[in-house]
Amino acid sequence: MLTPEQVKDMIAAVAQCQHIEVEGDGHHFFAKIVSADFEGKARLARHRLIKDGLADKIASNELHALSISVAATPQEWADKHS
Repeated sequence: MLTPEQVKDMIAAVAQCQHIEVEGDGHHFFAKIVSADFEGKARLARHRLIKDGLADKIASNELHALSISVAATPQEWADKHS
């Protein structure tokens, strides 16, 4: 069973992230991701970037479910949290 920290490491291996928060119960995980890699990308493309990078983990069922609640650029994150 995966831990939120392991999922966080998986996400960090896919995109250069300035901030990652992951919560979950070992089967279902919820992530907030801040990455400059999201610059110029629509919301769906941001989610796809992460999920495509984790496709092998998802296909093997190692990572059962990942919901991305936030996929923000560093500026969007700063604007929302200042």
